[in-house]
Amino acid sequence: MVVEVPRWTNAKMEIATKDPLNPIKQDVKKGKLRYVANVFPHKGYIWNYGAIPQTWEDPGHKDENTGCCGDNDPIDVCEIGSKVCSRGEVIKVKVLGTLALIDEGETDWKIIAINVEDPEAGNYNDINDVRRLKPGYLEATVDWFRRYKVPDGKPENQFAFNGEFKDKDFAVSVIKSTHEHWKALIAKKTDGGEINCTNLTVSDSPFCCSQECAKATVDAAPPGKAANPIPPEVDKWFYYQKN
Repeated sequence: MVVEVPRWTNAKMEIATKDPLNPIKQDVKKGKLRYVANVFPHKGYIWNYGAIPQTWEDPGHKDENTGCCGDNDPIDVCEIGSKVCSRGEVIKVKVLGTLALIDEGETDWKIIAINVEDPEAGNYNDINDVRRLKPGYLEATVDWFRRYKVPDGKPENQFAFNGEFKDKDFAVSVIKSTHEHWKALIAKKTDGGEINCTNLTVSDSPFCCSQECAKATVDAAPPGKAANPIPPEVDKWFYYQKN
């Protein structure tokens, strides 16, 4: 997986699928940088959050399990290991299960996984191991995804399967399905709309570019600047009665 958001942080960083070479950028809404709200008792993201490359939740494909189309992004991963990863870090993970979030009417699978380098990774082989060894973590994950948009004035999110986690085999099948959708996208066999599929590694893709072309794209980007200070309101906790 590619780590977009380290655990305990709030900045809503994500792979920018519409930009050349898909860099990780902070999401912007109404001209302001986006930060996820802290809905008590949670602080920021409660896992290392990121995505699996070479996957795509196709917005033109209605998922047979959820009855909703994909959210037009790579498939998301919640990594539950002990290490707080760095943004942009690429780690190998062991898939344990998945949660089917319905986010504003779109299918948004959340893969539960653990870093294979985690000292306790050998103890985790399926979703029931998470329930047994990290009691409360899965329930907190459902609660987090259900309520994280409420402070922005949006309703609680919904889930397929009544918010129940599916096991490792089910999760792997979902990943394989989204990989097939990605292969069609990168081969230009399906319309990706505004998604930028420029890449260096898929040699038979019509979007494949040279190292020189990629370097020119990176060199043309504005130079990096010192990060702005995080607004103090990002640390605010939100309280409200659960439905």
